[in-house]
Amino acid sequence: MTGWGGGFFGGPQAQNAARDAGLPHGGVPGNLINQVEAVLAKEPAHPAVEVNFSHRQPDDPPLTLRSFLWPHRDSLAIALLLVILETAMMQTGPLLTQIGIDRGIIPGNFDVLLMVVGIFLASVIVHMSSSSMRIRFTGRMGERLIYALRIRVFSHYQRMSLNFYTDEKAGVLMTRMTSDLEALTMLFQEGLINFAVQALTLMVITIVLYALNPSLATLTLFVVVPATFALSIWFRHVSNHYYDLVRDRIAEVLSDLQESLAGIRVIAAHNRHLYNVINHTNVVGRHKDANLQGVKSASVYGSSAEAIGIIGQAIVLVVGGYMVFRGSLTEGELVAFVLYLTAFFAPIQQLVQLYNAYQQGQASMRKLSDLLKNKPSVIETANAKDLPPIQGEIVFKNVSFSYDPAIPVLHDINLQLAPGESLAIVGPTGAGKSTVAKLITRFYDPQQGVISIDGHDLRNVTLASLRRQLGVVPQEPFLFYGSIYDNVAFARPDTTTSEVLQTCQTVGLTDLLERLPNNIYSQVHERGASLSAGERQLLALARALLARPRVLVLDEATSNLDMLSESQITAALDAVLEERTAIIIAHRLATAMRANRIAVVENGRITEIGTHEELIAHSGHYAEMYATWMAHVSTRGTSHATSHDT
Repeated sequence: MTGWGGGFFGGPQAQNAARDAGLPHGGVPGNLINQVEAVLAKEPAHPAVEVNFSHRQPDDPPLTLRSFLWPHRDSLAIALLLVILETAMMQTGPLLTQIGIDRGIIPGNFDVLLMVVGIFLASVIVHMSSSSMRIRFTGRMGERLIYALRIRVFSHYQRMSLNFYTDEKAGVLMTRMTSDLEALTMLFQEGLINFAVQALTLMVITIVLYALNPSLATLTLFVVVPATFALSIWFRHVSNHYYDLVRDRIAEVLSDLQESLAGIRVIAAHNRHLYNVINHTNVVGRHKDANLQGVKSASVYGSSAEAIGIIGQAIVLVVGGYMVFRGSLTEGELVAFVLYLTAFFAPIQQLVQLYNAYQQGQASMRKLSDLLKNKPSVIETANAKDLPPIQGEIVFKNVSFSYDPAIPVLHDINLQLAPGESLAIVGPTGAGKSTVAKLITRFYDPQQGVISIDGHDLRNVTLASLRRQLGVVPQEPFLFYGSIYDNVAFARPDTTTSEVLQTCQTVGLTDLLERLPNNIYSQVHERGASLSAGERQLLALARALLARPRVLVLDEATSNLDMLSESQITAALDAVLEERTAIIIAHRLATAMRANRIAVVENGRITEIGTHEELIAHSGHYAEMYATWMAHVSTRGTSHATSHDT
């Protein structure tokens, strides 16, 4: 699939469409348009991005640091060469100091001293240049790695089935895309390369120390290396647990925050502010405690490593000074040895911090790896074929389904809809009505039986080709932050202004558009908070219609509408459903009665099916529902009349 230029919030298409509709600058105030145009004139060209997406689970290896970096081994090799050059130039200083003392200062040879100083300055310049090149190169490489990982995780989210989002908290999923990826960003951009720099520095210094004096080097390293190694093993064992715990705790923090923000109206209505603050304080406190435990172990590791370094330097001064007195070591070699030993412990201190970042990155990598191991429950098989243009015949054959194997929802459903036929499904709450709609759109697959459209088993067709020919209006419509145009044209971003306007008029949104300042380019707040429930539902219906579906699924689409909005959408349904196969999950019988047939679902089974007149004559459960509804309508009508007379 190819991505398109321009964003969800506007872009050239939206601006052109706004001009076509006679709207001023797509909603930009006139006093700001000159400033906007000045900014756009300086904006660099952004070519359209080619985006490939498939519902099929890619055959990628498990996500590990090694498997993720291996495809970029050439770039890593270049970075390593720059690291080697940078490290070599950085470690020439003490060796040049030794030469300058022993061959320049002590014998009084000023020419040698000048030559050493010149080489020293040249090495500093080369070190600065190679370091700058390395930082730029690794910075770009790190951003590319994180970019690829972000797309991989986001694509995985898009591929997962609905039951995945039912089981997982939104805040936890947000954590994987935010704090976990941020930890990996630090690891990729600086951590790994700096780790290589410091490790290579230790290797170079060790070689130079042995070249200066093998016995002193052996004595010193025999004290330093085993103690540091044992300390690192302890820190790794302790920190692994705490960094995993920190990742879990930050997920809890973001999850609680997301839920509190999404439910702020309910919180305000029930005066739960104080309780929520207390609860969030406890959640943040657990995150703090996990962090403090990690900091405690890191502080022990850092201070102990520093103490080992000081002890090593003391040994060098005592033993090295004695060797100078005996004449087996020169003054310059002792100075160089001390400088190199100081430089030897600096990388150890850096490695302490880098190991800390590495452990955090590894914890994040494990969390992301566990996430990517999840497989969608609705699978697009490798031999799935595109669904050809359909007429709209829908068949359920011996279909049974359950969300939880222990709790069956639908039992042995057999159902057939002719092309262009509308079927209303009614029944008590929890009977399985909405589940039927979810199976038709293949949000879920049945455990038993077959669902087909025009004779094509839904499990044998590609998901994209199926859903292109379906329109869905859920009970709780979701509107994105953007304009009304953006929301209605969501499934067809290349549509025209006139098509959007015509669709909005068809569903009865004319009055709303006339009230808004910029018509269809007026902004809709997040989740449609600035609109009424009925207006949100009408926009969701317009969005489904504009997709030109052959099959339309209305999942209690009129249940949240007031009487006026219901009458508007009910009138529009006659035109909307014309020549379309429709499944109408109905809460109100006024909507159900407009369908060609009505099916009554009770306890996961279809107990009655027929036209409205046939079911009334059958004197079954539908007839009882209809009688109750008529009595309610009659009572409400009498009440209104009495109130009016008064």
